[in-house]
Amino acid sequence: MSSQSAPPPPAPLRVTVWCEGRAERLDPEVAKRYPRGMNGAVAEAVERHLGERARVRTAELDEPEHGLTEEVLAATDVLTWWGNLAHAEVSDAVVGRVHRRVLAGMGLVVLHSGHLSKVFRRLMGTSCTLRWRNAAERELVWTVDPTHPVAAGVPHPLVIEEQETYGEFFDIPAPEELVFVSSFSGGEVFRSGCAFRRGNGRIFYFSPGDQEYPVYHHPHVRRVIANAVAWAAPAPDPDRERPRLTHVEAGWFERADGTA
Repeated sequence: MSSQSAPPPPAPLRVTVWCEGRAERLDPEVAKRYPRGMNGAVAEAVERHLGERARVRTAELDEPEHGLTEEVLAATDVLTWWGNLAHAEVSDAVVGRVHRRVLAGMGLVVLHSGHLSKVFRRLMGTSCTLRWRNAAERELVWTVDPTHPVAAGVPHPLVIEEQETYGEFFDIPAPEELVFVSSFSGGEVFRSGCAFRRGNGRIFYFSPGDQEYPVYHHPHVRRVIANAVAWAAPAPDPDRERPRLTHVEAGWFERADGTA
């Protein structure tokens, strides 16, 4: 029997769930649907599926610096983002701060109408516009890459009985990995689960989740969100830095270990 002690368990994944926090304050029906707020529902999804593997905090638009100070982001491995009514109110300084952190390796999970957030559009470099209507149509979320970690444990198709309709053309760069495609009872199709990498950071966009429907209480939608958070987590590296322009002398790689 080995006398070596078992390695310590990995540190919990530090997750910050960000939301505007406006819809549930302005609309009593949304507040009834989401009594803990939109961010509370998303946080619960992560906590329920990742358990002790994650430590979750929430932040909202109307907090100082939108709850996303340098200190908070430095202590965040994965940030989830849900916005709808107040994209324009998000400070450009905070957007720049989040953008830098993603390039340095922080994961980002963008949900539903977060496709129009300043930070997602900046990371994509496109308008991120799409076609939409709100007619309580059925959405079928089809898994097109069953080997992807975000699809683990998700039924094919994932059925959402009522949801806001999104349709193509969705003005984003071609996803590096397309995991889900949705079809709607009104006829539209939509790239609803898209994975990207920017710098050292992983980004996942997942479209289901309008405030007018109880979508974030759907067990399989919750599974996707938790899977996306786990997938977007950076490799353990406390000294993460964003890629930078570096000048080097010829032959630097031969001298790096001091033997050349």
